[in-house]
Amino acid sequence: MTIKITGKNVEVGDAFQGYAGEKIRAVLQKYLAREVDGHIRLEREREVFKTTCSVRLTNGLLLEAHGEGADAYGSIDSAAHRLDMRVRRYKGRVKHHSSAAAAARRKVDVEARDYIVSLNDDEEPPHDEANPLIIAEGQRNISHMTVSEAVLQLDLSEASFMIFKNAAHGGINVVYRRNDGNIGWVDADLPLGAKPNGASAPRHTD
Repeated sequence: MTIKITGKNVEVGDAFQGYAGEKIRAVLQKYLAREVDGHIRLEREREVFKTTCSVRLTNGLLLEAHGEGADAYGSIDSAAHRLDMRVRRYKGRVKHHSSAAAAARRKVDVEARDYIVSLNDDEEPPHDEANPLIIAEGQRNISHMTVSEAVLQLDLSEASFMIFKNAAHGGINVVYRRNDGNIGWVDADLPLGAKPNGASAPRHTD
C-alpha cells in the first residue's frame, strides 16, 4: 500500500508522514481486503490545519475524507475518523459495485474543463461582458456510471455535486447534496413526467 503525503503552505516532516501514513493504513486495512493507494494532503490556512485523504478503490470509486485541527496531528486524526465512518458505513455497498465490468466502465472518463469565475466586478479589470472573468482553470473527469453508482460515489466523497454520463443512455446527469440531507438527481435526457426504470413513485407527506 502506497500512501503519498504532500503539504501546501506547510512542511510535512518525517514524524508527521509516519504518523499520518499509519493512521490511514490502519483504517484501510481494517475494512478493505485489497491493497489500495492513497494521497494525504496537509494544508495550512492561517491558524487552521486541513488534511484531505483521497483513496482510489479497486472498483474505480474515489474515497475521500477531510479533517481540520489546531495542529497537523489533530487534522489527520479528524480525517482518519471521518474516513473510518465512511468506509464502515458503505463497505457492503462498495462490494456490491465492485464488479470488473462496473470498474471498467467507470474508467472511461471524459475530460472537461473546470473554471472558477469572479463575481466581484468592482475589484477586477475590465473584461468582455458576454463572458465572466476566469480566475482559475482546472480539469474534471466525467465517468460513465449508473445512477446508483453516482449516488454512492457522491456519498463516498466530500463533493457537493457530481457530473456523470448515465450508463443507461449516455446522457449527462448530475447528482447533488440537498439541504434536507437527501441527494438530488438531474437527468436532462429523461422526458418530463417519465419515471426512470426501477424507480419507485415519490412519497408525499402532508
